[in-house]
Amino acid sequence: MEKMLIQNGVMKINNKIHDLLVAINDEHGGVIVQVEAPIEPNVFHYMLKNSLREWKLRGKKGVWIKMPIEFANLVEIAVKEGFWYHHAEPYYLMLVHWIADSESTIPANASHKVSIGAIVFNHKRELLVVQENCGRLKGSGIWKIPTGTVEEGESIFEGAIRELKEETGIDAEFLEVLAFRQIPNSFFNKSDLFFLCMMRPLSFDIQKQDLEIEAARWMAFDEYANQPLIQKDGLSKYIRDLCLAKAKGDYQGFTPIPITSSVIDDHMSSLYFLKDALHQ
Repeated sequence: MEKMLIQNGVMKINNKIHDLLVAINDEHGGVIVQVEAPIEPNVFHYMLKNSLREWKLRGKKGVWIKMPIEFANLVEIAVKEGFWYHHAEPYYLMLVHWIADSESTIPANASHKVSIGAIVFNHKRELLVVQENCGRLKGSGIWKIPTGTVEEGESIFEGAIRELKEETGIDAEFLEVLAFRQIPNSFFNKSDLFFLCMMRPLSFDIQKQDLEIEAARWMAFDEYANQPLIQKDGLSKYIRDLCLAKAKGDYQGFTPIPITSSVIDDHMSSLYFLKDALHQ
């Protein structure tokens, strides 16, 4: 196990002097520093300045520092050396600095949040609907399809299955993406991508979530479609029309097909497309 010691503003690991921060190379000619152990501010400043000089000599471009929240006292030091905030998560802050002489190619933080709406019919052609217990529709008496936000690291279909289960207690199989909508500048200058998902129920007994859902039920489609809001709201009207087209067999959505790509580190992903049309 490495033994770390700080003496006279210099870090020693196993009695060897270390003037540079420990970093790993990224895939784009830069380096990533992960601060994992407590370090005195003056020592951090000393090592950071030395490291920046060394990385610049090596021709490095972007420098990333992942700063756990418990070491937030070091953030000001990094900012004064030219770093800026890239993004923040509950337990860390990511700082970045472009040290190359060329124009910065550091990508911006995520520009969208992703949300889903679930269309679920039972064998009686009844639609699963909810009334919200929070937000702008609270207390309105309006019945709508279940909706929610995809969490970090989730696929669209995983988020749809989870949100449906959380809000209504219904287990379901994901079938297709019927359509999607983009709202620019929706949430703290982020855009909102909303995916309308067709689901097949695997259970039918509703157990609503009390925190966000006022009521949930299986409703005859005509009753849902005849609500005044459905008649005049643009998105709601299209959801109604897509449901009707799907019920008649006149519409086919996009199916997720699992794929791997050697260009993207062999990560598993899903490609959404009109599968039947491709095979014709």
